[in-house]
This record gives sequence, C-alpha cells and structure tokens, in this order.
Amino acid sequence: MDRIIEINERIKNIKGGKIIKRVVIVLAILILFLNAFGTIGAGERGVLLQFGAVKDKIFNEGLYIKIPFIQKVVKIDVKIQKDEIPASASSKDLQIVTSIIALNYHLDPNAVNKIWQEVGKNYNTRIIAPSIQEAVKAVTAKFTAEELITKREIIKDQIKINLAERLFERSILVDEFNIIDFSFSTAFNDAIEAKVTAEQLKLKAEMDLERIKIEANQKVAEAQGKAQAIQIEAQALRVNAQVVELRWIEKWDGKVPTYWGEASPFIGINR
Repeated sequence: MDRIIEINERIKNIKGGKIIKRVVIVLAILILFLNAFGTIGAGERGVLLQFGAVKDKIFNEGLYIKIPFIQKVVKIDVKIQKDEIPASASSKDLQIVTSIIALNYHLDPNAVNKIWQEVGKNYNTRIIAPSIQEAVKAVTAKFTAEELITKREIIKDQIKINLAERLFERSILVDEFNIIDFSFSTAFNDAIEAKVTAEQLKLKAEMDLERIKIEANQKVAEAQGKAQAIQIEAQALRVNAQVVELRWIEKWDGKVPTYWGEASPFIGINR
C-alpha cells in the first residue's frame, strides 16, 4: 500500500514539473515575442542599437521589429523645440551687451543616429547653448553699441545665419530666432540718455534761434515798410503843400476855436 502511494506521489510530481516547464516556456515565448516589437510615436524617430553600438537603421513613426535582448531602440524627439538662453558679448566699442535669445529648432530626422552617437540627449547644453554664445559674440563684435540699437534687425538676421551654420554641422536645424532682450550697462544707458537730452536741447535751441530770426526779419520788414511810407509822404509834401492842409482837415474834429487871433485856422481857405 505504501508503495502505491509513493508511486502516485512521483507521478504527481512529474506532472507538476511538466506543467511548470510548459508555463516557463510559454512565458519565455511571450517575452521574446513582446520584446521584439515596439512603436515609434508621432514626432519621434528610433535609433537602433545592437549590443550598444549605433546602427545606420532609423525607425520612423509606427511599428518596428528588433531582435530581442540583442537590439535596443532609443526614441528621440524630432518635433520643434524652444530654448531661451542668456548671452553676453562685447560690442566693437567695448560695451558689454547682455541679451536673451529665443531659439526654435528641431533635430534632423535623418541624422538622429549621428546625434545620439556623437552627443547623446544633452545636445541642449553641449551643442546649442555654446553655439548661441559664439554666434552672438562673433556678430556683436562687428558693431558699435549704438549700431546694435539702430540696426537690431540686421544684427538679428546675421546672428541667425551664423547660428544656423554652426548647428547645421551638428544636424540641428534652426526654425526661428529672436532677441527677446537687449540691454547694456548702467553707465552706457546714462550716457545715451545724456546724449539724447543734449540733442533735444540743441534742437530746441536751433528752433528758438530760427523763430527769433523770423521775428526779427518781420520787424525789419515792418520798419522798412513804415520808413518807406514816411519817405513817400515826405516826398508828396515837398511836391504839393496842400497835402498838409488835407492832413489837417482829416484830423479836424469840426469845432472852431473860440479865439485864434489874427491867424486863420483854415489854412489856404481864403486862397
């Protein structure tokens, strides 16, 4: 009886072992199957690694297949990204210029494997930020501080071109570039303000001088007109003495003096 029980136990153990083996095999197959497939999301690319080495294959959006445990896929974002980076430089006349640069960019979808191999995920700090600093310094050094203010759009375009060339070599493409803030030292700002004030005062003085000249010319013209009128009247008096009587009559109020002696108030009236 004991012998039969022992045999039954062995049979149960054998069956249990087979079941466990089958479960393990099924799980292994599932793991292999599931690990061989994956998906790349919208705005991403997949870099294929084989035993850690970067391969030429780049997976586009959608489903991909790889060899489990041998190959690995690293997903990289290729959508447009934005960075705001402070930059400092010296102008042609050695004024310190501080600015904040806003850059819109994206990675070249066809070169993400190269970017991963040479830079990794830290391309913002290792490539973009230093390139912005160098581009800003290179262009700013060509202009004086005053030109940096008056020619801001030209400077912006030149920095963008310089930066785009630098990043293109690293497979990073520039979409948009803007200078958000552009500031100088306090001493320079005070000097600019003093210059503007002086120019305004100079302009006011010139306008006042012009006004004074115009008023003086008007007075001269008025005096000349009066002198000419007097001269004409004097000439008329010399030619015709009756003009004096005419002037007297024009000013007479119509009243006859109560006493005038032997002289007649009506000059030439008895003639």
